[in-house]
Amino acid sequence: MASLSDKLKSLGVEVGAGGLPPPRPRNPYPIQQVMSGRFQETPHGEVFLVEKRYPLDRRQGRATLRVTASLQVIAEWAREPQLANIHPDAFAFLDTETTGLAGGTGTYAFLVGVGRYDGEVFHLVQFFMRDPIEESALLAGLTEFLHPSQALVTFNGKTYDVPLLNARYVTNDKISPLTSAAHLDLLPLARRLWRDRLSSRALGQLEEHILDAMRTQEDVPGWLIPSLYFDYLRSGDARPLKSVFYHNAMDILSMAALLSHIAKLLDNLPKTPGTLEQADVHGLDLVAMGKLFEDLGHLETAAKLYEDGLGHSLPEEAHWETVQRLSLVQKRRGDLAAAISLWRKAAHNDQVYAFVELAKYFEHQERDYHEAIGWTKAAIALVKSPSFLRGTRHQWLTDLEHRLARLQRKYQRSS
Repeated sequence: MASLSDKLKSLGVEVGAGGLPPPRPRNPYPIQQVMSGRFQETPHGEVFLVEKRYPLDRRQGRATLRVTASLQVIAEWAREPQLANIHPDAFAFLDTETTGLAGGTGTYAFLVGVGRYDGEVFHLVQFFMRDPIEESALLAGLTEFLHPSQALVTFNGKTYDVPLLNARYVTNDKISPLTSAAHLDLLPLARRLWRDRLSSRALGQLEEHILDAMRTQEDVPGWLIPSLYFDYLRSGDARPLKSVFYHNAMDILSMAALLSHIAKLLDNLPKTPGTLEQADVHGLDLVAMGKLFEDLGHLETAAKLYEDGLGHSLPEEAHWETVQRLSLVQKRRGDLAAAISLWRKAAHNDQVYAFVELAKYFEHQERDYHEAIGWTKAAIALVKSPSFLRGTRHQWLTDLEHRLARLQRKYQRSS
């Protein structure tokens, strides 16, 4: 009687391992052979991390990693007053590389980089998730590293990185260490300072145009990073991820340098108007800082910055907008002589608001209704001229004609 083995063979079924192809060799390029790092044990398993230490005097273009200027203005702008009193050693700079930009529960942060001041060095640690099952270990390692930190610095982190990590902590039934720290997001601040000069305020653009720093060819575009990680999960070949680690590290170093640079601008330059150092700053940047100080109610500082900005070569539209802002700041400060001088100059260059401000001055301060009527009529003639912007003509005319009628009534009563 034929055995079961013989029957299977007669059906073409191979029995045993002799006829099987040899097993595929394990990929010879795991992450620990591509990146110089180590494994850290956590209560939830091990996590792979890469550590580097940089001297605080290391330059990222024109700025160093060391923050020497006061953060008082930044703290006031960010509405995080505690930032001004926190020692730099308690700051943490955080950036994530993720599996996508959509967010939500299906998005993982597979690489989390965190930089921290440690005496005379900047200590950068990158936590890497070799497989999604290691997420809990990554989060545990991140929590431990962040433990001494009291303030968080990110770039678009309030919108993306922090909400994503908070969601991952919740998914893993953990308490996020990111919810209690003071948080400074540099992206909104960068937009305030450079939106009039740069078409993009992406971190790479700020590196190039503000810090004068350039990355090496080792860098990788951010949009490509998710696909590189998915390729790694399929193949196990970590070599292409070396550029992702570089990209993440440069983002964190640039955040530290950018904070150092902005703090210096906002703390030092307003105290030293007209200095050689200020001459190296773009005129539009001085104007942008003036707007920031004006919004904070620091009118004297705003006026100085506007004046210094006007000392630079500004685009024509920006020049006259700055003259207007400066004149209104001087009016609020009570320096009417300075304001009137600016209004006369602006009126000479057909800035309609200046005619209106002069009419207001002569109506309310001098009670010279005849002079006020003259400025109002001149404004109406300007608005009716063919060269005036048609889209705003009706709005201006309505206000000016109402003002003229009121002034004429006042003039008749006073005659």
